[in-house]
Amino acid sequence: MSRGDSLPLSPSVDAIPSVDAVPPPTTLLRTPAFCDMIVGYHRLRLLHDGAQTFPAMLEAIARARSTICLETYILRDDHVGQAFACALAERARAGVEVNLLYDAWGSSVSGQYVADLQDAGVRVVEFRPVLPALQNRKLLRHVVRRNHRKSLIVDSHIAFTGGINLCGDYAPKDMDSPPPWRDTHLELDGPAAIELQYFFLRTWRKAKGPRLDEPRYSHAGRRPDPRVRVITSDMRRGRAGIRDAYRAAIKNAAHRIWITNAYFLPSLGFLHALGEAAKRGVDVRIMVAGTTDVPAVLHASRSIYGRLLESGARLYEWRGRVLHAKTAVIDGHWSTVGSSNLDMQSLRQNLEANAIIEDPRFASAMEAMFLADLPHCDEVTRTSWGKRPPWERAASWAAYLFRDWL
Repeated sequence: MSRGDSLPLSPSVDAIPSVDAVPPPTTLLRTPAFCDMIVGYHRLRLLHDGAQTFPAMLEAIARARSTICLETYILRDDHVGQAFACALAERARAGVEVNLLYDAWGSSVSGQYVADLQDAGVRVVEFRPVLPALQNRKLLRHVVRRNHRKSLIVDSHIAFTGGINLCGDYAPKDMDSPPPWRDTHLELDGPAAIELQYFFLRTWRKAKGPRLDEPRYSHAGRRPDPRVRVITSDMRRGRAGIRDAYRAAIKNAAHRIWITNAYFLPSLGFLHALGEAAKRGVDVRIMVAGTTDVPAVLHASRSIYGRLLESGARLYEWRGRVLHAKTAVIDGHWSTVGSSNLDMQSLRQNLEANAIIEDPRFASAMEAMFLADLPHCDEVTRTSWGKRPPWERAASWAAYLFRDWL
């Protein structure tokens, strides 16, 4: 297949590999990828929700032959966490070097869960545990700066990144459970996987993870691909990379800016860039979570709606299940899928990872996903926003005062 060829946008269910080799405790439903195509030196699969993402990740883990690097902000020892533990343990017993890095603040796992993984040979590191931080003179920075990435890298060439954590919020255990969260993930097969691996290993060493078997981690084929890039915020450097990529794309936009972001609370400079784009006639649409696990962020976000609406931007609040996605598509060419929210915590503090794709076919799939999500939203108009009850105005004002801590 040549670099310009594309795979079907809607492959059949049979096109997705079976995960029977690693049977999870609870069946995780499987549906086709939203799109599957070749872009530059990469094969990309756009994955919608846990129903597409978890089976794809488990299949990649089952096929690992040398290394697995997995990092997540939220890890729970529920039915999803157990499915991944089973898969990781099986590969570790088979001789694969398996590295698991989870954030101490976001995760909730038992000591037995971790011990069982370690007994199987999985190398487990908790990123910045909270209790030792109490003895750290730089306590505030230690606690506030979290590892918010969601990355899986297998054998240095297959990688996943996006907004999906490893927990049951994305895959209900039964019909009585709340509906799954709406989120987006991306599978990359190509040199960008090595970039994600580089930053994982860098963080692993900073977190004092066990010594790595360096020859296992291939750098062969590492080459820049202007059409598919990975941008991260790291422990010390590159903290503004994701923000700057967004702002450059917004500044250069001529037709459309469609953003989906669960926790939308950007800086005044970012808001100004969006407002200026709308004023020059760009179709600016922003989809945020109307149903959320962090109500304070929603209230704070609502305090900035007026400025955006007055500039001509359109705002949509997702209703029903929780919206957790972090994506954007601009001018039918530039797209991003990643872990970074558009708030101060993500853009200034957290470790994040976003993939940037510059390709019209992939952008078309992203636009189709955005349009498919619109019927689940209520549009916020200047009229409806102006009719907010007094208590909601007060809550928004109070939440906005503490925006840097949300």
